[in-house]
Amino acid sequence: MSGWLGDTGLRSGLLTLFVRHTSASLLIQENADPEVQTDLKAFFDRLVPPSDDPSMAYLRHTYEGPDDMPAHIKAVMMPVSLQIPVAEGRAVLGTWQGIYLFEHRRAPHRREVAAHLMGD
Repeated sequence: MSGWLGDTGLRSGLLTLFVRHTSASLLIQENADPEVQTDLKAFFDRLVPPSDDPSMAYLRHTYEGPDDMPAHIKAVMMPVSLQIPVAEGRAVLGTWQGIYLFEHRRAPHRREVAAHLMGD
């Protein structure tokens, strides 16, 4: 992303990112330790288990498998868009921050993120 921002020639503004799916989210989270991602995934999997878990037997939307509706529930709980300030042609993120696409399905899926950049 930093290369793309630099190539735009824009010095300051606001970058909006939007994931175009109903079973994934976008997060700004710690970028130093990969265990943060592992722990977040484990937490949300425990909070919203797959529909074949007895505690989730009430779920009806299971056409694409037991992770289908739980993935939609997780996407409701987390952002699907982010707004990031841009200054001097770079995203204004903290030292330890990174942008993540949080996949809520068990198997990887092809995802699209729309980007909109405004500024001068």
